[in-house]
Amino acid sequence: MQPFIASLRLTVVTLLICVAGYTALTLGFAQIVAPETAAGSLIRDPAGTVIGSRMIAQKFTRPRYFWPRPSAVDYNAAGAGGSNKSPSNPDLAARAATTIESYGATNENPLPADLAAASGGGLDPHITLHAALYQAGRVAEARGLPKARIEELVATHAFAPGGLLTPDRLVNVLELNLALEDLK
Repeated sequence: MQPFIASLRLTVVTLLICVAGYTALTLGFAQIVAPETAAGSLIRDPAGTVIGSRMIAQKFTRPRYFWPRPSAVDYNAAGAGGSNKSPSNPDLAARAATTIESYGATNENPLPADLAAASGGGLDPHITLHAALYQAGRVAEARGLPKARIEELVATHAFAPGGLLTPDRLVNVLELNLALEDLK
């Protein structure tokens, strides 16, 4: 019985150190080094109410907003994940066809791939600059603004996450839509 109690104590101490201690140390370090990111990269309105996160996509469907990539988990951050369907799966092809139709894509004006395909986790908050510019006409028309003004706004929100080594510039959809709301 003595060896059992000793091993049980060792297990509890190991769990406290490796689980609770390590987690507290990592979180504390993150709060010091990158407090904004450690807190979830939350975006707040002027009243301080949380309206979203820079790191998690939100569903936008109204024509006056930019739309994110499709999500296999319907933008539910509690259930991040892909669909696990192969490219030859008819359900995946049907979903892609519906998405392409909702954008009104044609052979002359094909839909950018990132707007037709969900990201691996289903919650990617970014789209490529090309995908944002593809939507600029619809957003401009819905808001009664010149397309050039919307394209200018998109360009100011585009960034290269890997610096000069990244081929595509990205745009955060939530931040872009919030900037749209600030346009007069």
